[in-house]
Amino acid sequence: MEYRKLGNTELELSTITYGAFAIGGNMWGGNEKADSIASIHASIDNGVTTIDTAPFYGFGLSEEMIGEALKTQDRSKVQLLTKFGLVWDGSNNGKGDFFFDADDNGKKIPIYKYASKSNIVKEVEESLKRLQTDYIDLLQIHWPDSTTPIQETMEALETLIEQGKIRAAGVSNYSVSQIQEAQKTIQLASNQVPFSMLNRKIETDLIPLTLAESIGIIAYSPMERGLLTGKYFTDSKLKDNDHRNGYFGQFDLQKVKTLVEELSSLANAKHISISQLVLRWTTLQKGITIVLAGARNAEQAISNAKAMDFDLSGSELDFIDQAISKVK
Repeated sequence: MEYRKLGNTELELSTITYGAFAIGGNMWGGNEKADSIASIHASIDNGVTTIDTAPFYGFGLSEEMIGEALKTQDRSKVQLLTKFGLVWDGSNNGKGDFFFDADDNGKKIPIYKYASKSNIVKEVEESLKRLQTDYIDLLQIHWPDSTTPIQETMEALETLIEQGKIRAAGVSNYSVSQIQEAQKTIQLASNQVPFSMLNRKIETDLIPLTLAESIGIIAYSPMERGLLTGKYFTDSKLKDNDHRNGYFGQFDLQKVKTLVEELSSLANAKHISISQLVLRWTTLQKGITIVLAGARNAEQAISNAKAMDFDLSGSELDFIDQAISKVK
């Protein structure tokens, strides 16, 4: 495993970071608790020291399972990354930006983006309790909230750093202009954004800014939620309540299938999986600090960690880029 410094902070994070969205279950067709906890333990046993989660993942369940899994681990050797700002329990009293209606076992739950100071303080205390810890290594706003001034949100994060409840402050899904506004109040550690072979939009404006400002980039959905594993082009069937039934519709699936087939030839030659090839490629892209990789069982977790056990040559990277260029 390789470890990288996050922005201007003292945090040293594992390049492959455990992404805990899927183990929350909601939007992913459910989960198995024992398998989820085993995947966390397997990740740590194979060099993954960093875990990224959010209260929204499973409406608290993801954080709770992480807290349970870490009871047998040395907390000082694990970096916990979580978020705030997606409210589902009605505590915002209608304030904030309505985001969407989430499905919870057939029940629609309205989700709001809400990042007021009072809500941040409330959410952090709840996260600390669920995670069974007294500090969070990196706290990130989950999505921008247009109803709360960015300055107010960042001042709240500054206070939490002073109180020792968080070690660093980051954002997620922030644009260039939003980062610039936030930087007037606080030095951001990172921006967590989508980045993959099929989505490289951040390379044009966001990456140049974060490099200039010494802000880390945490890449999420590098596998496009499993699409780039290739298994959904074979006999895999998603459950009806899996959000990927709609998510995958944004892509030209025939072109993606061709890409996966081309990449598979290289992966087979290197005796690695297509998933490992995709993850390793992502870690080598300019401006990317760490890459989130989800795992729903120990086998997947070990495979993700081993994506750092090999390298890609210049000619291999050229081959991959040429294959990617065919997918618009």
